[in-house]
Amino acid sequence: MRPVIRLVWEDWADKSLPLPTYQTAGAAGADICANFPAELREAGLTLLPMGRAICPTGIMVAIPDGYEMQVRPRSGLASKHGITLPNTPGTIDSDYRGPLGVSLINLGLESYTIRHGDRVAQVVVAPVVQAGFAVVDALDETARGTGGFGSTGFGTSGPGTAGPGTAGKS
Repeated sequence: MRPVIRLVWEDWADKSLPLPTYQTAGAAGADICANFPAELREAGLTLLPMGRAICPTGIMVAIPDGYEMQVRPRSGLASKHGITLPNTPGTIDSDYRGPLGVSLINLGLESYTIRHGDRVAQVVVAPVVQAGFAVVDALDETARGTGGFGSTGFGTSGPGTAGPGTAGKS
């Protein structure tokens, strides 16, 4: 069954902008747009290099129980301009009813202006499983063991194999 995300526009929002939209039949994420209050629509939002800001979307959502909405970067903005999300993916829980804002960061070398109506992120709706947590005396052994942070992609002498306190030492 396909979940339905209910939404309302914020009072000040430009209702002529599109709702979250899937750009192709196979798209996993629906693009969401910057939707600025009237006084900011012409100027937009300029992110300086390493600058961060919350970009408004003008919408509030109600996500069905058992689902979450993940807010993810748009690959074109990230690869061409360094514009991404510092907390990716951002999670919107099913019991949140406030404004949907997109936390953006400019990792590029030049300032970048987000314009009113620009597609700034994508949202992916996913089922939620709430796990139980239990303290045990020991964990089971695996072939991987305690290897992490790149340990499966390199040989024993490559990057990612340094232990605690040894990073950058030869």
